[in-house]
Amino acid sequence: MENILNGITDNPWITKLLFIIIGFFIIIILVQISKRSLSKRIKADSWYKTKKIINAVGYILVILLILGVYNDRLSGIAVALGVASVGIAFALQEVIASIAGWIAIMVGDFYRPGDRVKLGGIKGDVIDQGILRTTVMEIGDWIDADLYNGRIVRIANSFVFKEPVFNYSADFPFLWNEIKIPIKYGSDYDMARDILKDVANKISEACVSESRTFWDNMVRKYAIENASLETMVTMKLTDNWVEYTVRYIVNFRERRAVQDALFSGILRKINNSNGKVQLASATINITEIPTLNIVNK
Repeated sequence: MENILNGITDNPWITKLLFIIIGFFIIIILVQISKRSLSKRIKADSWYKTKKIINAVGYILVILLILGVYNDRLSGIAVALGVASVGIAFALQEVIASIAGWIAIMVGDFYRPGDRVKLGGIKGDVIDQGILRTTVMEIGDWIDADLYNGRIVRIANSFVFKEPVFNYSADFPFLWNEIKIPIKYGSDYDMARDILKDVANKISEACVSESRTFWDNMVRKYAIENASLETMVTMKLTDNWVEYTVRYIVNFRERRAVQDALFSGILRKINNSNGKVQLASATINITEIPTLNIVNK
């Protein structure tokens, strides 16, 4: 046994490997202790970033440990990696592209955890941002409107180089939305417009006020035309009814709830109009068969 131990300690490669293994486990223990102690002191909304920072520090310590142990072999390792770099790059091209995508996301501020995005054809909220993949809680698909469907999707970061990245909440966490209301011909059109505008203004008033600061920052930051944040009601004539379009601004997380409130308020007001404003619906007019006079000769 003594001879075996002496053989292990006399071999520098084994000694260094053991030192790295022991150091690796010590770093893991320190990272876990740090997470447990800080999780009780840091608020929930800041815990995600703190956890990421602790993990990053752990990775850096592992890299420094390896570099410190093998500092006398760095030149040889660099030569070996240089020879193998072509094969490594070909075999791991998707991994390398994902790492490059992660760097682009960090530097370019494409999106952050909590943002609502459409990436790689998937729409949802970013819940985690890793070196290789972005994790998204999906919305839509078989679920109407902007509600979670329960699927968690992991998308390679390389997609930021292949497809457009749609961010619904980055610098301006508001959307313009529209609803269409069909009004029957012969109704009081001015009253119909007033009803729609009054309901929309009351519901979106707080949102319009909140969005002004964000929009002013957008105008200063980008070469963008200044747009109206106020509610807008427009009218169009169709073959079956007068179609009113209500355009309003809404927080990206409240689109369905605000739409429901608008429809409810509009229906209530129209019902109280004493028939002056009536909703239209698709109708089919059947032409009467003309009377036939049959003469017997």
